Amino acid sequence: MKITIISGSPRHQSITIRVAKFLNAYFVEKYPQHQYDFVAMNENNLPFVEKAWSTVNDAPEEFKVLAEKIFSTDAFVLISPEYNGSYSASMKNLLDHFPKQTHKAFGIVTASPGGMGGIRAAQQMQNMICGLFGVPSPAMLVIPMVDKKFDAEGKLVEEAFTNSIHTFANEFIWLAEAVKGSK
Repeated sequence: MKITIISGSPRHQSITIRVAKFLNAYFVEKYPQHQYDFVAMNENNLPFVEKAWSTVNDAPEEFKVLAEKIFSTDAFVLISPEYNGSYSASMKNLLDHFPKQTHKAFGIVTASPGGMGGIRAAQQMQNMICGLFGVPSPAMLVIPMVDKKFDAEGKLVEEAFTNSIHTFANEFIWLAEAVKGSK
């Protein structure tokens, strides 16, 4: 199974990219039976959607590698900061470039330097995923005070948070395998 991890922040000094890097390494180590791709929105400056890309060939040349990743994936982990009570516009813009993601599992991860951890963004991401005909994992990873939990290199510095990560990852992998196996 192929899983694509998407860091939704467009900022070059993104704090949530720390979480994305950590989770990418975590999944590779803990679930090596699967393949992983990584997409960082701060490296993909997509134009606003004029027309969705129905195939890889519909994507402009500079976005064909990105389109290959999205079209070939079986499941997604979406990681977003919370912007004004919602997920990042760059994440929405990315997903709007593609057709519905029918029967694909989605893991939701939000992070914030504040105490709520992006829970409002996580709730809205659930709605978006259902609109994409995806299957959201009910076990979300909501990370308050993210700057205190992960260092600049994406290393977990608050060991007590390991249980939350483990629960999220196990539930997401179970769902992704179940959805993929039911096709």
